[in-house]
Amino acid sequence: MNKQVLKQLKALQSGGLIRVDWTDASIGKSLSGGLGNIDVPVTSFGIFIGILGEKNKHIILGQNHFRYADGLYDIDYTAVPLSWAVSIKVIENQHMNSEECKQLLNSFLMGGRRVFPNRCRQQKVRNHDRLD
Repeated sequence: MNKQVLKQLKALQSGGLIRVDWTDASIGKSLSGGLGNIDVPVTSFGIFIGILGEKNKHIILGQNHFRYADGLYDIDYTAVPLSWAVSIKVIENQHMNSEECKQLLNSFLMGGRRVFPNRCRQQKVRNHDRLD
């Protein structure tokens, strides 16, 4: 990881609206064009949730969040591998307040372990059986 990204990471605060420029993985076939430019530039925008990951650290950006009545959130997020980051720019510090950021992080960390006792899963309804 480059020194510029490390410096930018130290300045980040949870809840800030940021832009991350990074290079994504690519796929190709040697017969269809040979070795060209395999770096795929990407720009991602979102709310900085934190840096997470056990084996490889990732910058977690909240894209969309859905607040439920019980205080939990569901989050669409982008996880950018830290070593793939090229630059980070803070667009607005504290775009979200700290309490809301804590709730986002808690919901993210809970992931699939959430239990909603008063909710049922949506089920497919069959109104007409097909006769063969």
